[in-house]
Amino acid sequence: MIRNKIRLVSATLGTLVWVLLISLCPANGQGKDKRLKDSSFPTTTDLGIKGTQFTINGTPTFLYGISYYGALGASEEFILHDLADMKEHGINWIRVWANWNGFNYDVSAVDGNGNPREPFFTKLKWLVTVCDREGIIVDVTLTRGKDNAGPRLYTLDSHRRAVEAIIKLLIPYHNWYLDLANERDVCDERFVSFEELKQLRETAKQMDSRLLVTASAGNDINRDDLREYLQTVRVDFICPHRPRNSGSIEHTEAKTLEYLAWMKEMGRKVPVNYQEPFRRGYNDWQPKAGDFMSDLHNAKAGGAAGWCFHNGGQGDQADEKPRRSFDMREKRLFDQLDKVELEAIEAMNKMLRK
Repeated sequence: MIRNKIRLVSATLGTLVWVLLISLCPANGQGKDKRLKDSSFPTTTDLGIKGTQFTINGTPTFLYGISYYGALGASEEFILHDLADMKEHGINWIRVWANWNGFNYDVSAVDGNGNPREPFFTKLKWLVTVCDREGIIVDVTLTRGKDNAGPRLYTLDSHRRAVEAIIKLLIPYHNWYLDLANERDVCDERFVSFEELKQLRETAKQMDSRLLVTASAGNDINRDDLREYLQTVRVDFICPHRPRNSGSIEHTEAKTLEYLAWMKEMGRKVPVNYQEPFRRGYNDWQPKAGDFMSDLHNAKAGGAAGWCFHNGGQGDQADEKPRRSFDMREKRLFDQLDKVELEAIEAMNKMLRK
């Protein structure tokens, strides 16, 4: 077995000195180190937009992502190992929550009032720094709501403090974007009005005009709401969450084309990013590898700019294990994915490389 040790030494101003101690491979060649090695990516990764596409360092690039919600609770070793596997499988984008509290373990980088919360606040910067070096885009998501720790960002002031704190922390980096409010249209504790989103977006742009800002929808977006996203809030791209049933796959291409057609009519076209499609473990329908492949194919065929391989807890189990990206304290993400998910990731990588 290959035994590689990776030491990270934090220097002043948040820079990192990477020391890689690489041992010899065994003679039989069966061992394979999956941890991060020297990268061919630039040391600085710059996410941008050109028309309805994303760009990375100026090159139009499809964002192929994976849910990595509870990353701030995972060990650095787990994260480095997962990022290496992601790169090996063509994944260039992760979705991380800045205020995540699951399974009685709060790994939020900001508290319910929007103030920095250590050690996870610093951990967020570390993660974005590592991803910047490796050419990986980071979706930093905020949410309103309520859990066993109490209310989260219930007021506009607390929500604004969270936005300001995170942007101040990450302002040297351009490999991330901000989702102001997860599923902001769902009529429960998550709800954030368009007027509030507008104010939060203005705050973000005043602090960093280059930062890309969005707000995700818990459902397909109707024409009237799309106009609000584009003209009132002025998001840089849209993030509709698709229905989580087998019938959604056949409609993904048409729905994407519909969004783009509506945008043309409204005079402002932006990327369509499928940040949270269906997943395994959510309900009775357990998608197969071919289902994931078809949905990704249909998203691209319709002109979408990004698609995320969503994953989470196993709802039919009392402890919800495997919890996948929802809880990575005991096992890293790739060690929790089931055979179907690993098959899908392998197949989609091959499909995207064609």
